[in-house]
Amino acid sequence: MAKHSVILITLITVLMLFVGCKPEPAEPPQVQPQKTEILKPEPPKVEPPKIARPRPEPNEIGHAETKLQSAEPNKAKPTTKVSFHDKCAGILNEFVDDKGMVNYNKLRRQRPELNTLLDEFAKLDPKEYKSWPEGDKIAFWINAYNIKMLKVIVNNYPIESTRILRILWGPYSIRHIDKNIGGIWKSKFIVMDEEFTLSEIDKRFFRKEFDEPRVFIAITHASVSSPPLNNEPYYGHRLNEQLDKQCKKFLSSPSAFRIDRENNIVYLSAILKPTWYGQYFLKKYDTDKRFKDQEPAVGAVLNFITNYVPESDISFLELKNYTVKYLNYDWIINDGS
Repeated sequence: MAKHSVILITLITVLMLFVGCKPEPAEPPQVQPQKTEILKPEPPKVEPPKIARPRPEPNEIGHAETKLQSAEPNKAKPTTKVSFHDKCAGILNEFVDDKGMVNYNKLRRQRPELNTLLDEFAKLDPKEYKSWPEGDKIAFWINAYNIKMLKVIVNNYPIESTRILRILWGPYSIRHIDKNIGGIWKSKFIVMDEEFTLSEIDKRFFRKEFDEPRVFIAITHASVSSPPLNNEPYYGHRLNEQLDKQCKKFLSSPSAFRIDRENNIVYLSAILKPTWYGQYFLKKYDTDKRFKDQEPAVGAVLNFITNYVPESDISFLELKNYTVKYLNYDWIINDGS
């Protein structure tokens, strides 16, 4: 019995040792896979910051906004350029009335201010001017011409004349000034470091470079038969509107256009003669066969006029037989003092 008991105890001890060893090798494999599985999904949890990279998109949008903002000044450049024309606003607003008459008596006291203004034209960088749209360039030369004309008249105001010429032309004709200084339109001044006369501006820019005959209705001759001087500067971004308004205003005056229906005569301003400015309307307005019976330059001017006069006048010009005559030009100064 004792022998059997020893054998039984030995078997039980071996069995216990065998069973107790199984969990130890089995646990590490169970723990290691769990740790591996937990660690693998965690990197994706760390990636959200990478996904958060779209957050830089606001920065990209910010850059786009910056580009747009930096582009706005480029779009606003015409406004910046137009601001040059604003330099003329003070003189024109204060001393020119809505009929184009000038208070030369008060303006002559502002000659230093006029000189300063003309210095602005002299100092303008040609590179800046070249970058402007054509509308601003046209506006620039109209303003330069008109301001210089004011300066010439102011420098010679009040008008002095000889007794004989006073009888011949009247005491207030600017022809006295023209004679006294050897020609108003020959007066020299500096624009962008280059010397010009009013005549040179007229020929070089208004008659040759720019195909815009309405400009001849915008420049002043400082006289009552002249197109009225506008009491604001011309601006490139408003030029078409301003020129149309100026043409309508000029042609509403009987000193520029009128119809004698009783005698079938159409009277036009002398500046619209083919030998004066009339020929420069050909390219743009000689496109209508309504006035084919007229000399081409006359027909072009009549076609131009139909854009600005009442319907009753248009009907007469288109349908009636009439003679075109030109009004005598009155050189009396446009003095509103």
